[in-house]
Amino acid sequence: MPEVDLVKSSVRELNAALHRLGKDTNETQWRVRNPRGQHSVAVGLEAPVTIEIDGHVGYYCAGMNKDATVIVNGNAGQGIAENMMSGKVWVKGDASQAAGATGCGGLLVIDGDASARCGISMKGIDIVVKGAVGHLSAFMAQAGNLVVLGDAGEALGDSIYEARLFVRGKVHGLGADCIEKPMKDHHKADLRRLLDAAGLGGEADVGQFRRYGSARQLYHFHIDHAGSY
Repeated sequence: MPEVDLVKSSVRELNAALHRLGKDTNETQWRVRNPRGQHSVAVGLEAPVTIEIDGHVGYYCAGMNKDATVIVNGNAGQGIAENMMSGKVWVKGDASQAAGATGCGGLLVIDGDASARCGISMKGIDIVVKGAVGHLSAFMAQAGNLVVLGDAGEALGDSIYEARLFVRGKVHGLGADCIEKPMKDHHKADLRRLLDAAGLGGEADVGQFRRYGSARQLYHFHIDHAGSY
């Protein structure tokens, strides 16, 4: 297993080594030590490798991820897994603002809490937060799923398009054009799949969640709703 100590090597050197890996690499397990909150650790990966980071990371860790699995044994700063395309990013602690922002695919799991704007403008990513999320989470969320086991802050799903939001805890306020929607059998099946993927097999009952989504009154203009724009 290759190990990189970011006391001795730079983030640039780490990322360059990871970017050289091909799809058929046999160096599939990497460990990164002493990240010390540095930014842009393990960004732009395009190989099916697993990167385990021992410690806290700064901004944009695992951004633009494709195919790789990135595990953060600590907390993550702003923009974890931003613009993620595929693969998996797992934060064992808390995440700061804009976790999973603009993500197009893959799975982001946060064991702790996520701050404001979690899943902002998400475009297909699946996000599971085992704690709470802050205000304006899933703002302008276009596609994908946001699952929150704890509470959700104000303005959840503001200006949402077709993403699906599942919350087990209390919702402190819905944003413009976001409403509670029925939980049908296929929604429960999708939610069960995501909970299982996040290691929550028998720990979370899908019947405890409520689903939220778009009322479809904001992005289809209607003169009766002009005051909402």
